[in-house]
Amino acid sequence: MSHDLKTGGDRGYLRIATEEAFATREQVDVFLRMIRDGQADRGMVSLWGFYGQSPSERATQILERLLDLGERRIADMDATGIDKAILALTSPGVQPLLDLDEAKGVARRANDHLAAACARYPDRFIGLTAVAPQDPEWSAAEIRRGARELGFKGVQINSHTQGRYLDDPFFDPIFRALVDVGQPLYIHPATPPDSMIGPMLEAGLDGAIFGFGVETGMHLLRLITIGIFDRYPDLQIMVGHMGEALPYWLYRLDYMHQAGVRSKRYERMKPLKKTIADYFRSNVLVTCSGMAWEPAVRFCQQVMGEDRVLYAMDYPYQYVADEVRAMDGMDIAPAAKKLFFQTNAERWFKL
Repeated sequence: MSHDLKTGGDRGYLRIATEEAFATREQVDVFLRMIRDGQADRGMVSLWGFYGQSPSERATQILERLLDLGERRIADMDATGIDKAILALTSPGVQPLLDLDEAKGVARRANDHLAAACARYPDRFIGLTAVAPQDPEWSAAEIRRGARELGFKGVQINSHTQGRYLDDPFFDPIFRALVDVGQPLYIHPATPPDSMIGPMLEAGLDGAIFGFGVETGMHLLRLITIGIFDRYPDLQIMVGHMGEALPYWLYRLDYMHQAGVRSKRYERMKPLKKTIADYFRSNVLVTCSGMAWEPAVRFCQQVMGEDRVLYAMDYPYQYVADEVRAMDGMDIAPAAKKLFFQTNAERWFKL
């Protein structure tokens, strides 16, 4: 498969990439300091000990691309036919930071930095707000600032915050703010917390190869089964990597969840207004970041609906021109392909 990759919609759609990462030098320096000082969890040591310090070609290229919000990134988008990129502060954001004031300062400055880049390239860059869930009320205020002052179109949280998950009532101000501004939450992976990382880390499976998906899929399930969408029926939560495998488990998830509810085996497992599969068709959005694989995309469209599956590249961690060509070449109807690449992103991010 080979064709020229051009921007501008020559194939009948624009390509809007919906899970694209950037970093600030300040953020990376804090990660490296935490690693040096022994404050980092095992996941950060594994992830950022590599990307922040390795002399390997993969690590150095990715770090250079993460830090660029200018001409190099635009050139990379042009070279792969990406018309617009929805940008978020790279994982794990500021969520591992132990100093609360430092976490909030790094997040706020990253948001201002991203807003300036979006202003320089208004036709190419779209921003998501970074928050410090360690302080939910501050995060709620920053969500509102991102939406109302910075022009951002959603919020990204990098899964757990020091081992705590968003189903904890502590984080409820974040959800109230999301509903208030009418924006989606993108739950991006982080490395698993120390409480679960051990067997994955020893096998080299803690990161994007497996651990990311396991941990983030569990996070979304925790939110669904605690009734987040019954409390906030208009809330939309987006996850990448073809739904962190959950769409392919929906039959078994529903069966075993309903069995668990009937048995009253778990105190927190209460009846819900819908099935898990139904929430995937009404409140969950999925991107194909890092999963440029036609069978997976088509299956997800079949079980969730064509209006709930979106394109993403996962730049710069996965930057492969032939993956864009593979998605262009999918054997799906032209209308479904335009939904996938363009109009779903326009709808759900209100572009």
